[in-house]
Amino acid sequence: MKRSGAWALAFCALVGAGALGWLALSSGQPSAQEAPGRATLARAPAAPDGASAAPAQGSAPSHAHTADDPLLAPGLRYALEALLAAAGEAPDPQTLKQRLEALVGQHFPPDLATRALALAYRYVDYRVALGQLRPPADQTDPQALRTVMAERQRVRRQYFDGDEFDALFSQDLALDEYMLARLEIERNSALTPEQKRSALQEAEQALSPAVRAQRAEAVAHEGVAQQTAAFNAQGVDERTRYTQRSAQYGPEAAQRLARLDREQGDWNARLDQYQQALASTQDPARLQPLRAQLFSPEEQLRLDAALAARSLPAR
Repeated sequence: MKRSGAWALAFCALVGAGALGWLALSSGQPSAQEAPGRATLARAPAAPDGASAAPAQGSAPSHAHTADDPLLAPGLRYALEALLAAAGEAPDPQTLKQRLEALVGQHFPPDLATRALALAYRYVDYRVALGQLRPPADQTDPQALRTVMAERQRVRRQYFDGDEFDALFSQDLALDEYMLARLEIERNSALTPEQKRSALQEAEQALSPAVRAQRAEAVAHEGVAQQTAAFNAQGVDERTRYTQRSAQYGPEAAQRLARLDREQGDWNARLDQYQQALASTQDPARLQPLRAQLFSPEEQLRLDAALAARSLPAR
């Protein structure tokens, strides 16, 4: 049976931790190999993008009157993600939107519900468009990352006006700029180790307190991802994983991570099944029924990237 984890958005990492998503600079968004519905440790996150050459100087400036709009308040993105998570799994965007209409009143006050619903509709469409972007062949190439992030910026600007963009993405943009600056510094062979340490320290100090806190959260998510990778490599059983995670992160987080392990295992099993079929035939007409059986519409948008990522050499 096909899954629709992407529409459940019960993650959320496809959407926190705030870094470069499946570009492999952070664990904010699922990588191409990960299940689209993959979740983060604590709260619904953000799918950042867009970066410039210079280190971020704090969050991107917001429009002056945004602060006077109660809808465009801090936490808007998390509120939208919570709404989408409450809607659960859906076979397609239109069905998801219908569910949002019945739920929006539980997540936004009555005077904001109509506008919030309209914004949530566009957020769903934005997610579909974002899912069509492909990662660069070299996910550690700063210039290639800039190209992809520019495309993400274009998609975001297509669906959200200036104030909405600021409320939803400005802090992520600042963190993305910082992460890309780090990558450029680390790959700059003209710098001595001491110069690199100094440049990295300056980049960190340039972050605003809010973005610095967001970076700390991203680092925590990266630690969780590394721990999970180690568990997988060692074949650690579910009970042991829960015990260690519960001691380190708390029982609630351990339960969420256990659920994510199961979702990831299901995603990988479906990828394995499709990859085996792909090895036996290259005929699209014969493969399409299996694609439709195994993967939801949005998952199919990510399928080719997931298979390509599997073929990349380990780093």
